[in-house]
Amino acid sequence: MSVDPNAPTQGAGFPAGPRREHPARYLVPAVVAAAVAVGLGAYGKAHDPEGTAFNLAGFSSTSAVKSWLATTAFGFALIQVGSALMVYGRLPGPSWSAALHRWSGRIAFLVAVPVAVHCLYALGYQTYSTRVLWHSFLGCFFFGAFSAKMLLLRSARLPGWLLPLVGGLVFAVLTLVWVTSALWFFRTVGVTT
Repeated sequence: MSVDPNAPTQGAGFPAGPRREHPARYLVPAVVAAAVAVGLGAYGKAHDPEGTAFNLAGFSSTSAVKSWLATTAFGFALIQVGSALMVYGRLPGPSWSAALHRWSGRIAFLVAVPVAVHCLYALGYQTYSTRVLWHSFLGCFFFGAFSAKMLLLRSARLPGWLLPLVGGLVFAVLTLVWVTSALWFFRTVGVTT
C-alpha cells in the first residue's frame, strides 16, 4: 500500500476529506502577470518610438487602424462576457456556449496583439497626458492580467469565484484601454476609416 506524502493525516490537526490546494500555487500566475506587465512597460519606455508600426489599405491613418482593431477586440470581449454568463448558467444559451466563449476570446486576443505591437513599437510607454498615462499603464496591465488568466485556466480545483473574478478584471481593464484609446479617437477625430 502506497501513501501519498502530500495527503494530510487525520488527528494531526487536519480535517478528514479532500486535500485543499495551497494558496501559494496562485503566486506563479501573479508573478507572471507582474513580469509581463512590467516587461511591456519597460520595453515601451526604453524603446525609441518609431511613429508607425503598420498601416492597412483603406484606412486614413495608423490611429484609425488601431482604433478599429481595438473596437473589434472589444466587441469580441463583449461576446466573451455574454458567453461566460451562459457557460456559468446565468443566462440561457445554446449547447455551444463554451465553444463560443473560447473562440471569441481567441479572436479578441489575436486582434488585440497588433494593437499592442503598434502601441509599444510605434508610440512607446507615454506619460504626456493623464489619458495617455492611464492608457499606457492599463495596456500593460491588461496583458499581464490576461497572462494570469490563461495560466489559471490550466489549474485544477480552482475556487469557483476565482476565474470569473480574473476574467471580469481582464474585461474591465480592456474596457478602460478601449475607452482611453479607440473611443477617445472616435470622439475626437470622428468615426472614420
